[in-house]
Amino acid sequence: MEDLLDAARDAIDEAYAPYSEYTVGAALETSDGSVYTGCNIENANYSNSLHAEEVAIGAAVSDGHRSFERVAVTSGKRDGVTPCGMCRQTFSEFCDESFEIITDGDEPTVYELGELLPTTITSDHLDK
Repeated sequence: MEDLLDAARDAIDEAYAPYSEYTVGAALETSDGSVYTGCNIENANYSNSLHAEEVAIGAAVSDGHRSFERVAVTSGKRDGVTPCGMCRQTFSEFCDESFEIITDGDEPTVYELGELLPTTITSDHLDK
């Protein structure tokens, strides 16, 4: 867990957050043990900004990964930030409800995706 948190903390160094000054880093572990990192990338209009978790999962999926074990998320403030609803929904596309989300506050906290995003929208809803 600590190695994954360290990778997320290192990713913060690449964050581009000139408007909010709120830097975020994420480290996503695939089922084969590969780790992909991401940082937030802001845009002046905010709606085009990218979240650290999106950047990490985008890189992993672009490399052919579709199965993930856990993600660590941290901010420059180390305030225990969790992925936003949009990022949680993105994780639910690839991960089941037991997917681990590690946050970095006073102490690391581990959540399960199903705990943070109950009754999520899945592809099953499209088939009905």
